[in-house]
Amino acid sequence: MERLEVSALIESLLFVADEPVSVARLAEALEVAPGQVEKGLRELEEALRDRGLRLERMGSRVQMVTAPEAAPHVERFLGLEDRRRLSPAALETLAIIAYRQPVSRPQIEAIRGVNCDSVLRTLLTAGLIEEVGRAPTVGRPILYGTTFAFLQHFGLRGLEDLPPLEVAEVIAEGETLP
Repeated sequence: MERLEVSALIESLLFVADEPVSVARLAEALEVAPGQVEKGLRELEEALRDRGLRLERMGSRVQMVTAPEAAPHVERFLGLEDRRRLSPAALETLAIIAYRQPVSRPQIEAIRGVNCDSVLRTLLTAGLIEEVGRAPTVGRPILYGTTFAFLQHFGLRGLEDLPPLEVAEVIAEGETLP
């Protein structure tokens, strides 16, 4: 019996995983170094380039997902064509969270200028954002970040695929550049 390459073993593990898996967990399961897992992930990503599946990464966690280009067909197959559309307020709030994460409700409200409680509840319910911790400031407000469902919803492989913000947009908002 021929031994499978690390990339093929990773593919098998990600195929059966019901949630994103850390590189450390993959290394542990395969009894290899994390560097070998990273190499295997790069090889698998290359092999999937023109296929119906993609690797999605968020930090050190990775998940196998369907290609964004296949979404309409997958939705029709699963009977999900009537996916809920996000309101302009929800999209605006989601953009703030995506680019500023981790970010607190008061920070979001300072940018938007309006109360965000209901929009945050909607985004949490939709699974597009999640609580990622608490700020070390007075009141310890909840910090929000995006989820793998966010990446899937917008067809992104990782947060680095977000389009860059235009400098003019940042300056127009009165922000100072880093």
